[in-house]
Amino acid sequence: MSDDDFMQDSDQEQYDFEYEDDDEEETGDVNIENKYYNAKQMKVDNPDEAIDEFLGLPGLEQEKGDWGFKGLKQAIKLEFKLGRYEKAVEHYRELLTYVKSAVTRNYSEKSINNMLDFIEKGSEDEKAYHCMEKFYSQTLESFQSTNNERLWLKTNIKLARLWLDRREYTQLVKKVRDLHKACQREDGTDDPSKDTYSIEIYALEIQMYADTRNNKRLKALYQRALKIKSAVPHPKNLGIIRECGGKMHMSEENWKQAQSDFFDSFKNYDEAGSLQRIQVLKYLVLTTMLMKSDINPFDSQETKPYKNDPRISAMTDLVDAYQRDDIHRYESILQNNTDVLADPFIAENIDEVTRNMRTKAVLKLIAPYTRFNLAFVAQQLKISVAEVQDIVGFLIVDKKLRGKINQENSTVEVESHNDVDRTHSMQQWTSAVGSLWKRILNEGEGFKSDESSQILGGGIQASYDVNSLLQGPNGSGKSRGGGKKGITGRQPMVTFK
Repeated sequence: MSDDDFMQDSDQEQYDFEYEDDDEEETGDVNIENKYYNAKQMKVDNPDEAIDEFLGLPGLEQEKGDWGFKGLKQAIKLEFKLGRYEKAVEHYRELLTYVKSAVTRNYSEKSINNMLDFIEKGSEDEKAYHCMEKFYSQTLESFQSTNNERLWLKTNIKLARLWLDRREYTQLVKKVRDLHKACQREDGTDDPSKDTYSIEIYALEIQMYADTRNNKRLKALYQRALKIKSAVPHPKNLGIIRECGGKMHMSEENWKQAQSDFFDSFKNYDEAGSLQRIQVLKYLVLTTMLMKSDINPFDSQETKPYKNDPRISAMTDLVDAYQRDDIHRYESILQNNTDVLADPFIAENIDEVTRNMRTKAVLKLIAPYTRFNLAFVAQQLKISVAEVQDIVGFLIVDKKLRGKINQENSTVEVESHNDVDRTHSMQQWTSAVGSLWKRILNEGEGFKSDESSQILGGGIQASYDVNSLLQGPNGSGKSRGGGKKGITGRQPMVTFK
């Protein structure tokens, strides 16, 4: 049979196929989709009508599905934005019913997280804040009943972060305790599978203790957090932990460790794309100056791109002036960039840098002088006389300056190094000569006489005026004649009993 014959025979045969009639369902989905996008276009110009359209979408579905879920999401956001908090809470409760079966787990988690972020950012007044608390409460109840532990942990961490921002530490402590329990096994040991959440919880707790300046507790948590190696945490959380660790080391004046922590914090924030990297970079520059290091912090590959950043330019100029010992430029930069001191941490620690700068400037200024006036130094450095006196006093006590302060005349007399060395040498020479003289008297044969001792009966008691001998007859420090006569030229004074 040829191909043509086969085709002709096939045309004569009739085959009955059964097709599903999906036209009505597809038409229904298209109508719901159109209604959704039309409502989205009305959000800006006519939000009330848009809300009504969005809330009408769930009723158009035969079963709970994506379009009803999307419609409720949009309606809730609009209601919250318009201040209709009770309606928003009511419809959010309805939205949570879709999470169990109507939408996929990953999609529902992402949507709920985005919803909570939106509510958190928009909570600017007390009513909005209470509404947000209800959102969190309903979310936790919903996911606890569905045994969705992952989203329960995420929501609780979000709530803990909210309390940290509002400085509600009592509630935060309780919440953190519950979160730590949730990340442990039944025997009380840490669950390695939840280490990523543990790092995030530690970051929150460390921030709290950093804000409350509880360094003892902060240090313990900091060390515990760094021991977790199996987690793959978000770099922002590592940045927070390192930043707080750096501040802790700064309070202990451990500048080297603080610099290391701030550098690691900057790298983690930079990787996470967090704007906090700029502030931490300022802390890194501050620590470099406190270390009295000559290494420019912007020489590294990670920090070099930010050297000319206008947000960091003031700190760049400061470290440059510091390393050049240019006190006047340093003071000028601080006066012209008051925003640098807007950060409480920088304002608290910059005083130590300023004092180091002024101390170096005082030493440099008085180097050629053996006597100077405190007012002169104060005028040159443009600081108060009292501060100059304080710095000079510190230098004398620290033995960086040999001198005495005359408070009556507000002057300082500096001892010459040559005079000091000469005096020290004379003292050593005098001591050596005195030792030699005593040895001659005690061991010399000319001073031992057994016969004279027997004749006098009671022995001889001699007293030698060594100082008179050393000074000589004229008290000049040298005896006449010199040489050996300098030693024997004056007879010792002997007293007999």
